[in-house]
Amino acid sequence: MLEIKLTHKNVHNRFKFNGIHLNYKQIKRVAVSYIKEGEPFEKVIFKFLLSWLDDLSYIEVQTSGTTGKPKIIRIEKRFVIASALSTGNFLKLQPGDSALLCLSADYIAGKLMLVRALVLGLELDAVAPSNNPFKMITKKYDFVAMVPMQVEHSISYLIQIKTLIIGGSQINQALKVKLQNSRTNILETYGMTETVSHVAMKRIENNFFEALPNVTFNIDDRSCLVINALEVASSIIITNDIVELISDKEFIWKGRYDNIINSGGVKLFPEIIESKLHDKIQERFFIGSEEDSLLGQKVILVIESAIDLNLSVNTFENLSKYEIPKKIYYVDEFLETATNKINRIATLQKIKVV
Repeated sequence: MLEIKLTHKNVHNRFKFNGIHLNYKQIKRVAVSYIKEGEPFEKVIFKFLLSWLDDLSYIEVQTSGTTGKPKIIRIEKRFVIASALSTGNFLKLQPGDSALLCLSADYIAGKLMLVRALVLGLELDAVAPSNNPFKMITKKYDFVAMVPMQVEHSISYLIQIKTLIIGGSQINQALKVKLQNSRTNILETYGMTETVSHVAMKRIENNFFEALPNVTFNIDDRSCLVINALEVASSIIITNDIVELISDKEFIWKGRYDNIINSGGVKLFPEIIESKLHDKIQERFFIGSEEDSLLGQKVILVIESAIDLNLSVNTFENLSKYEIPKKIYYVDEFLETATNKINRIATLQKIKVV
């Protein structure tokens, strides 16, 4: 990998934005017109680029709010550069490779696509974030990042992508089946804002995540993942993700510690139950729990639907007796986080379960 000491003011000489070569001074100059007259997504992009190229040693990033209240955190720019180089190394990205930004630059995933382009010399195109970013695109790209919802609407366009990384939320089993025969190099990512986007990836056909360069893993006494990635974080990060540790570089993700359901002494992972139901229920849904005088906690199923679906017994044929929901709730509309993930806690509060 590069031996040159990079700073946030280095702009690779192969960097392009929407087909135009831009250097440090040119980015700062065109940013003014984009921020004044550009589309809303372009204004966000160039506001970030100006903050990236300023004299501060950090950027401010909003967390997604998936596991708690969204908050603004500061991340050292040197960590962001290290993350970009690590991804480039892992995916073997080369200067001049084409890339598409179809994620919001308000959040870490979109910001990292911009920094990777600046640092690695990618030719980056940007489009407004949408469910189907390839609907009006005929061009082929070497590298694209999407969230699962975008991938779901882009299955027929994957032939236009050489390498696709998917993050933001877990990929459900139904989508994995659709992606199995794709010729695109598809990887699911693992990471969070605090680790400057992803620190591990797994190929869609595998069940284990592999650490990026200079990242190692351990577990604590809860079997939760502990991340040692001091090139992208100032300290070791203890997560609430329960994993099966294969080695200090590989793990199998099982679920969130804060989502575990203890039903009659049996520990159940909602994410595992959900994976068994994804080809049985077409509507959006999730598994939760509520208090039970006998079991302590009982499994419940929450479905986004205005009507009772009258699910058949066969819906639950792949579940163990402990996993079968004891109650089903229907909600007109799920509450979501700022990054369009289902906000489980808020939705359960809406139906007065918690």
